[in-house]
Amino acid sequence: MIRGGHVDLAILGAMQVSETGDIANWAVPGGKVMGIGGAMDLASGCRRIVVMMQHATKEGEHKLVPACTYPLTATGVVGRVITELGVFDPIASDGAFRVIELAPGVSLDLVRKRTGAPVVAA
Repeated sequence: MIRGGHVDLAILGAMQVSETGDIANWAVPGGKVMGIGGAMDLASGCRRIVVMMQHATKEGEHKLVPACTYPLTATGVVGRVITELGVFDPIASDGAFRVIELAPGVSLDLVRKRTGAPVVAA
């Protein structure tokens, strides 16, 4: 089903998403590596990938970044990212994340401070 391109949408978690839609969601450098598993199949076989994740790590490190530094699962596949701060689309042509919607009480300035890549308003 997945490898045949019959799945329209997959919702995945991620450790990092780049402004070009790359996803890293299976290994943290220096951590215990279990293997990439089915995430690679989903990321490469689905028509649309939506990522749901925290906007930053517990330590405040950016998870929306210009380029992933963690091992990649797939390149250029993420179409939308949903975090506690809002909804964002990676835009490879602009090298940025486009704000689709902000969570109540969240400002664009706050999002820009907590994002490692450029953020543009819709």
